[in-house]
This record gives sequence, structure tokens and C-alpha cells, in this order.
Amino acid sequence: MRKAITMRKIILLISIFFTLIGISNANEVNIFSSRHYDSDIQLYQKFTAKTGTSVNVVSGKDKALTKRILEEDKDCIGDLYITADAGRLGAAETKGMFQRVKSKILKQKIPSNFRSHYWFGIAKRARVIYYAPDRLSKSDLIGLTYEDLANPKWKGKVVIRQSNNVYNQSLVASLIENNGAKKTAEWANGLVANMARPAKGNDRAQILAVAAGEAELAVANTYYIALMLSGKKGEEQKIAAQKIKPFFPNQEGRGTHMNISGGGVLKYAPNKENAIKLLEFLLTDDAQKHIVNNTYEYPIVDTVEPNKLIAQFGLDFKQDLKTKVSSYGKRQAKALKIMTEAGWQ
Repeated sequence: MRKAITMRKIILLISIFFTLIGISNANEVNIFSSRHYDSDIQLYQKFTAKTGTSVNVVSGKDKALTKRILEEDKDCIGDLYITADAGRLGAAETKGMFQRVKSKILKQKIPSNFRSHYWFGIAKRARVIYYAPDRLSKSDLIGLTYEDLANPKWKGKVVIRQSNNVYNQSLVASLIENNGAKKTAEWANGLVANMARPAKGNDRAQILAVAAGEAELAVANTYYIALMLSGKKGEEQKIAAQKIKPFFPNQEGRGTHMNISGGGVLKYAPNKENAIKLLEFLLTDDAQKHIVNNTYEYPIVDTVEPNKLIAQFGLDFKQDLKTKVSSYGKRQAKALKIMTEAGWQ
């Protein structure tokens, strides 16, 4: 291990030396990514074909990659960290993993709600409520909010994944931001009382539960229904997905909860300029089309439309642009505490 670290130091010193005299020693960019899409690799290959800059990717889970980046510190060869969820990006910023970036392109193309000075959204996702139209009509859901999931009307009818899920933590963090900790704690208790079963499974498992009649309402991200409808998860899940529909909550108020996938340039990035260029490339129409047609997320730019599998459910829904996604990371610890104290498994 000591030899490997020493070699990294040598590589870093050489890189700094050549940078100081105006010569790049390697036309590359090193990405640490917790996103698990093969399509991302194909996208990086497009960047290489366009710019001649090679892209090296280290994939893994968020906690493991964060631990490695922090432990290696100045010896870390990573240039860019890419992950899903603004809460994770905010936590990484708080830990000092990123450096401040100035880019006119990033500032112009990304709405201020979906970026900070240290990290930038590359795609959006909405966390919505799913229902079965053969059991509930859309008129039954008019005015439905996330807050309503705690209404005794839905006792024994709601499914949602566990409290350790970062998407749920960000959702609850947004409720704290808008309603305060006390009201959110009351809400969490009400939601747990309304659960059709103890929290378990991934987002697709919640959708499947509604399709099977085990619950009336499920909370899950939008891209999961498109993934299931695409057939990539098998015919059984495709058939189940055809039985349910997403409903966009809080349309009469702040709008539907939004989150992002995004990235930030690491603090000691040896190829900072290439990392910024790659982030800027990810906002081009070509790259955005590649993302939405493979991951079924929403585009971060307004010049590209979502994939038709998700666009069919509506493009004009009101998004929550009031709540800055940067608040999720600041409130996630409190959110988890509230969830666990409510008995949310």
C-alpha cells in the first residue's frame, strides 16, 4: 500500500510540474462513479470520440468511494465524482471532497435549484405516488400531497422502501425544509401507521405491490416505471407496470419533489480542466438525449424532452423549484432520526 501511495504522489507531482510549465502529461479524466448504468460508459466513450480525452472509470457504492477519496486525500487520482441524489452530493461538499468550479456553460444550462458552486445536476428525477387506475380513479387523488400519506384515510394502504434509503431521506428532508421538524415527525408517525407492510424492497418492489393489490399507494421514483415498461426487467414486471400509473403530488402547492444525479470536481483533481469539460459535455443535447433514453430520468436542460415511456404520463406537471436540492444534505441526518424514531424500518 505504501508503494502504491508513493507512486500516486510521484504521478501527481509530475502532473503539477507539467501543468506549471504549460504541458499536460496525460489527456485523460478519472471518474469515480456510484451510478450503475452501462449506458454511462457508452456516454463517456462519446466524449472520448469527440475530444480525444480518455475517460477512466472507477465504479462502486457511494460509501466505499467516498471513504476511498477521503482516505487518499491529496494522493487521490480522481478528477470527478458522479452520484445520484443531491443529499449525497451535499454530504460530499460538507466533507470537503469538491473544489469550487466556475463555468458559464454549467451556470447557464443548469437551473440554480439543481446546482451549487461545488456540484452540478446532470439529470432530474421525480419521486411520485403510484396507484392502480382500476381501483382508484384520478379524481380520487385530486389535490393529493406527500403530507396526505399520513392521513388515516390511507391506513394499511401505503408502501414505501426503508428509512436507510437515500431517496426517502431526501424526500423527508424536503418536508422538514418546508414544514418544520415537528410537523414532519408527526407525519412520519402517521405514515408508518398507514403502511400496508413493514418497509422493504427497492422502488420497483413498491410498484409491484400496488400492481398485485397488496397496497393502494406506493412511493417511488419516476424512472422505475419506464424501466419496467421497457421490458428490460422482464415480461412479468412489464405487465405489472402496465397496471399502474404515477401521480404527481402537491400540484396545488409547491410541486412534486425533485432530485438529481450529478457530479463535482474533486478537490485535488489532477485533470481539473478535463473534468469541467466532461461536465459541460454531459449538458449537450446529444448527451442529455443519451441519458434520458437509457436511464429514463428527466433532462436537466429544457432543449431535450424525456423518453416517451415517461413522457406519456405528462410533461407539464408542477415541479418543486422552491425547495433547493442543496437543502437535502443539510437535513438528511435529522430526517433519518425522525424516520427511525417513528418506527420506520
